[in-house]
Amino acid sequence: MTGAASRSAVSRDRLRDVLTPVVSAAGFDLEDVAVTTAGRRNVVRVVVDRDGGLDLDAVAEVARVVSAALDDSDATGETPYTLEVTSPGVDRPLTEPRHWRRAQGRLVKAGAVTGRVVDADDDRVRLDVDGDTRDIPYAELGAGKVQVEFS
Repeated sequence: MTGAASRSAVSRDRLRDVLTPVVSAAGFDLEDVAVTTAGRRNVVRVVVDRDGGLDLDAVAEVARVVSAALDDSDATGETPYTLEVTSPGVDRPLTEPRHWRRAQGRLVKAGAVTGRVVDADDDRVRLDVDGDTRDIPYAELGAGKVQVEFS
């Protein structure tokens, strides 16, 4: 394969298979992997998170283990790559219980409901909706979105 064909051979699923165990072993959650082409290179963007959030030292730690895992595997093919490790932005949809848990204290909107996340477990989220606390199962709620608040 040559040119764009070899670059497109990088499988997002293959990258997730390679990276999920090493990211988890380092104490983080692999939220997403994306591959884009930039000239003659691929850009491998890895989105990670953990309870308590990430600081620059944590990002550097994850970058080291991810880079080593990619270098030791054939997941990126023959094409050189640039690695980017980042945390999810505020615009990430809340789709997993861990996302809801990490949004504790934040104002969120899901469907017709807007409220502040009080807490969350594996089955439901507790929202403060205009002073009324509601336990809402994820199945009834759907994906949520953190609302940006200005002081």
